[in-house]
Amino acid sequence: MDDYFGLDIPFARHCGIKALSFEEGRTRLSLALSPTSANQFGVFHGGALLTLLDIAMGSAARVTVGAWVVAVDMQTAFIAPGRGDVVGEGHVIRAGRSLIFCEGEIRDQEGMLIAKGSGVYKVASHKST
Repeated sequence: MDDYFGLDIPFARHCGIKALSFEEGRTRLSLALSPTSANQFGVFHGGALLTLLDIAMGSAARVTVGAWVVAVDMQTAFIAPGRGDVVGEGHVIRAGRSLIFCEGEIRDQEGMLIAKGSGVYKVASHKST
């Protein structure tokens, strides 16, 4: 079982997302380009990148507030095609009692920005992680 900062996330495991680190309010995860994460051009499908951003930001929110969260809004900008391995990072901008505001970005191995986004997460359960 893979551990995503104290929680098993079956869909993340299915997608091949790997947890790298959580420090100073930031989560870092990686995803390798594969035939199942590619689009017809051989680069990352937008849905794969969106999933990586969601899990990076959602994990940062969950670990920061110590509660389970669900996404209620996400905005994403796809900046450049993603090839090879990418790293997604999420961090909390502001955590209220019920809503947590986050930002995230995905970069390739050379550090080029591939996608960035923002998300709002709602506390779904006060069960700590």
